[in-house]
Amino acid sequence: MNTEAKKRIYLDNAATTEVDKDILEAAIKYFSLDYGNPSGIYKESRVAKNAIDISRDTVAKLINSSPDEIYFTGGGSESDNWALRALLEKSDKKQIITGKIEHQAILNTCKYLESKGYNVTYLDVDDKGFVDLDMLEKVVNGDTALVSIMSANNEVGTIQDIKTACDIAHKNGAFFHTDAVQSIGKVDIDVNELGVDMLSISGHKIHAFKGVGALYVRKGVNISPLIYGGEQESGKRAGTQNVPAIVSLGLACEKVNKNYEQRQYIRELRDYFIFQVQNNIRDVIVTGDMEQRLINNVHFCFRNIDSNLLVTLLDMEGISCSIGSACMSGSIEKSHVLSAMKIDDNYINGNVRFSLSKNNNIGEIDEVVRQLTKIVLKLRK
Repeated sequence: MNTEAKKRIYLDNAATTEVDKDILEAAIKYFSLDYGNPSGIYKESRVAKNAIDISRDTVAKLINSSPDEIYFTGGGSESDNWALRALLEKSDKKQIITGKIEHQAILNTCKYLESKGYNVTYLDVDDKGFVDLDMLEKVVNGDTALVSIMSANNEVGTIQDIKTACDIAHKNGAFFHTDAVQSIGKVDIDVNELGVDMLSISGHKIHAFKGVGALYVRKGVNISPLIYGGEQESGKRAGTQNVPAIVSLGLACEKVNKNYEQRQYIRELRDYFIFQVQNNIRDVIVTGDMEQRLINNVHFCFRNIDSNLLVTLLDMEGISCSIGSACMSGSIEKSHVLSAMKIDDNYINGNVRFSLSKNNNIGEIDEVVRQLTKIVLKLRK
C-alpha cells in the first residue's frame, strides 16, 4: 500500500508566496549570527546596518528610485495606511480620490479618513476592471490632496494606466500614490517614468518574508512619521529594524531584476490554464482584461456555483486557491471588486482566483483542470 502523501498544488501566490530557499538561507543568519542592532556603532551593528543599506539600494534599483526615497515598513497594508494618513496630515486639502476596487488597506483607511472629516470620491470601473479616468478628470480639483489607484488589482489582475492617472492628478495639484503590491515582480515599474509620488511594496508576494514591505516617497513629498521614537528610517518609522526580513526583501528584489524568462514561463502557464478551463467547462467567464493582466492571475466566475463549496472541495483534492482576495476570505459579503465591475450575481457567487508562480508546472495545471471540471460538473447536477 502506498502511504506517501499526495503533494499539494499551491495556486494562491497572490495571497503569499513560498520563501525562496536561497533567500531563507542568506537572511536567517541575521537572527543568530549577525544579530546586532543596526543603530549601534560597534562591529555587529555595522554588519547589520550594511545589510539594510544594501537592501535599500536593491529595492531602489528595482523601481529606479534613490535609496533615500525608500522606507522599510511592516508590509503592504502598513505602507498604504502610512501613505494616505501621513500625507493628509501635512496637507490643508480635504479630498481624496481612489477606486472602488482598491485593496481593503486603502478602502478602510479611506473610511477612517471620512470619519475624520475628509471627503473621499470613489472612481467607477468598467466591466474589465479599468478605472474610469474620464471620471477622475471630472472630480479632481484644487481641494484634492491625494489620488490613490492600485497598479494592478489583486482579485482580477487588471493592470491600470498609472501614468495617465498620475498626470491627471499632478495637472490639478494633487499627489499620487499607487499600491504596487501585486505588480512588483510581474510588471516593470519605473517611478520616474510613471511620475508617482508614493508607491507601496510587500515582500511576501515576491518570495521574501512576511511582515516586511517598503514605501517609496519621492523627494520633496512631505509626510509625517508613522511611528515616533528613534531615528530609524530617517526618523519616519521609529523602532529597531527587522534586519532578516529586510534582507529577504532586498534579495527578492535582486532576483526580480533578473526574472524575465520566469515571467514568460508563468504567462504561458496562465494562458494554458485559461484555455483548458474554457474548453472543458461551460458557463464560465474570465474576469479582468486579457491583455493588460498580471502574468500570474487566473480569475474565473462559474455560473450557479457556490465558490465556498468549490474551494473547499478543491482543498480536499490537495489544491489551494482562494475566493477573490485572501484578505477578504471568510467574509460573507460579495466581492466589492466584482460588484463594481457589475458581474452578474449568478456568476459572482462562483468566483475563484488561482494565482501562479515560478514553482508551478504544466502537470499541476492539468491536474487542477481535471479536478475543477469534475467538481463543477458534480455541483451542477
